[in-house]
Amino acid sequence: MAPNNQKHEILASLESLDQTQANKVLEFIKGLIYPNSEESYKDLKREAMKEIRQALSKKRRINPAF
Repeated sequence: MAPNNQKHEILASLESLDQTQANKVLEFIKGLIYPNSEESYKDLKREAMKEIRQALSKKRRINPAF
């Protein structure tokens, strides 16, 4: 199936939803984009801190050219 046909089928199925169903779909998508669980937040924070530490340690290893 071509991607254009898939897009049209998805749009058609979304248009057929009632308000309650549409809200459920929207909440599901928001949950995928903005995870609100404490574990997800901690995982993201841990990964960010790890990347910051790596960047700082790389900076210390670089010798200035002048």
